[in-house]
Amino acid sequence: MTISFTETTAPAGLEVSDSIEQRRLHIETPGSASVDAVEPEAFGFPVDRTCRLETDSLAFNQLYSVTVHDETGRTEANFDAGETTRLADRPQFVGLSGPIKLYCRIDAPGTIDIGMTSIRITTEQATTIDLGARSPHDRPAGTITTPPDLESLAAAVAALPSALKTTSPERTWPTLRGHPPLIELGDRLEIPDAVAPPEGDITLTVPREHAALFQAAPLAFFLGAAIRLGDEPRLETPRFDRPLATDRTFEDAVATLLKRVFLLDCLTRTEGVFQYDLLERTSLESDLPFDLAATYDRPLAQRLERYLDVPYETLEPYVPRWPLTAHVPAEPATVELLPFIVNELGIVRAARGRSPDAVPQPETASAGLVRAATTTRSMSSSPDESRFVVPAVTDEAVEHAWFGDGIPQQASKATVEAYRNQLAHREPGESIEILLVCNDVRMIDEHDLLDETYGNRELLPFEIRSEFGVSTERLADLLADGGYDFVHYIGHATADGLQCPDGELDVRTLESVDVGVFFLNACRSYEQGLALTRRGAFGGVSTYADVINDHAVTAGETMARLLNRGFPLRGALEIARTNAGLGEQYLVVGDGSADIAQSDGGAPAIIDLDRAGDDLEFAIRSYSTKEFRLGTATASTLETVDDRHLSPGTTPFSEVDRDSLREYLTWTELPVLVDGDLRWNDGIGSMSLD
Repeated sequence: MTISFTETTAPAGLEVSDSIEQRRLHIETPGSASVDAVEPEAFGFPVDRTCRLETDSLAFNQLYSVTVHDETGRTEANFDAGETTRLADRPQFVGLSGPIKLYCRIDAPGTIDIGMTSIRITTEQATTIDLGARSPHDRPAGTITTPPDLESLAAAVAALPSALKTTSPERTWPTLRGHPPLIELGDRLEIPDAVAPPEGDITLTVPREHAALFQAAPLAFFLGAAIRLGDEPRLETPRFDRPLATDRTFEDAVATLLKRVFLLDCLTRTEGVFQYDLLERTSLESDLPFDLAATYDRPLAQRLERYLDVPYETLEPYVPRWPLTAHVPAEPATVELLPFIVNELGIVRAARGRSPDAVPQPETASAGLVRAATTTRSMSSSPDESRFVVPAVTDEAVEHAWFGDGIPQQASKATVEAYRNQLAHREPGESIEILLVCNDVRMIDEHDLLDETYGNRELLPFEIRSEFGVSTERLADLLADGGYDFVHYIGHATADGLQCPDGELDVRTLESVDVGVFFLNACRSYEQGLALTRRGAFGGVSTYADVINDHAVTAGETMARLLNRGFPLRGALEIARTNAGLGEQYLVVGDGSADIAQSDGGAPAIIDLDRAGDDLEFAIRSYSTKEFRLGTATASTLETVDDRHLSPGTTPFSEVDRDSLREYLTWTELPVLVDGDLRWNDGIGSMSLD
């Protein structure tokens, strides 16, 4: 079972662990615990495991979003940092949203105190408190087998919505969208009994083309729609029949429709089980031609009819930043990618692109860039520019994943193996295992910076191992059998291998690797990174051209700090590239949503401060993760700003006063942009506004 409760003695309490996602939270409590003493059905919310406590207090050493529900599960109130509230003398549920979703059923009067970095729940006397925990991890319910003909492929894609747990607006919450069943090519169509699409009355008519079928998959999943192959693409319900792609391409039409419906369902859900203020609703509600409360209980077909009355130009500025756009080949084998893309509601586009204007190369002529005898980390000739491709669209998502041939620029290189590896990966250990390999003594500065950066979060158990001058045999053993969650390699590389004192290790010669995430901080490490994902790794960062050694040190430190704070690969690379001078030579290989650590207090985010004279303007940019996926509601804990928004997303700037901002920065360790300059907020008193 993925969730476990373990009693602790120093301090006394419980540790709640998710063994698959390697997430954990600690509860300080003086009471006794009985695991699995309560049936999960008693909670009214989906939970994986339960525990009963006899106690008068619960203390949490991290900040979580807090929601109080009545006995039926209906939301009564939401609370933020710095607030205190009373619990009534009746059954109530206290929901805490973090790396592990936790519900506390309390039948006694008491108090909830939400500090800047912790939460305490106390009752007036010792009582029974039932805990229910849910993992964000969701495994596919089965595997669909399909032959490569278009009709069978359409039937397989139409079965993906079996993972939806509801067709109400609540399905915009990530936990109510399960992982779609897997699809694999075979001799005949076989859909397991456990894969049953929801009953619905919505049909998508899709052109008889592989590309169009794949592009329609995320929309069909979210709508729970049947798929029909036909000449005229249409959206049909018992209430209306609308053509698609009348003035735009089919892939643009289905992408826009998905974003429209998702955003408006997010606004409508605020009238449902979880009621809260949402920045996008505040901005848009007066422009909507329908009432959100009256729309919440309407069937999906009626909601769609109302949603289509809103001009998309009105909605577009408030659509959350889409986490993923996948550029895929129009061939039958692509169907095996779709469950992983649809799991993130990724936009699907054809793998079309152009040749780049040039392949980035370091400017080695400047003496300021020279370090020792080697200015770059490469020992090979110039790359073949004919292998590179720039996707046709590169600006609609945090990550553009290229599944086609060639080496992408302005995109990641995704592999289906990287996604599959995460489903089949070994049981994680008790701590996050990190390996630092430094194979060039002249690059020791980067290692020393990393050694101080990784694992400096006292609430997370890290084990860090450093090795220097590693031989080919030793490096092969470390990669194949080490069981590391993260490997950071510092040194040289070529397309043929990672350089060691006795030669090169070509990862392609290894049968398999036991590595989660990696950063190969060496020139032209692309082929070796690609090989890691095809032999067991989840994903990582590699390079496709030369990098200056000094730049590589900065890149290594920046990526380390961001990954250590819970950012996924795609978010960390975007921030480092935009704000820390990381070159275009770096790219994600594998699954860009992979990470190495949980974030504190919600989705990872970066603060943006704009100093205009004596005024301070505050905004926040949040990123999605595996537990805080598209549709999560995220807010800062800055009391003077109302900025709960859909994640991933960026809030508008709000004016703040220096005192409240200093107080906020004292209790958060989010990275900060000050007038575009990236700064690290490493603890109390470390952040200056000057």
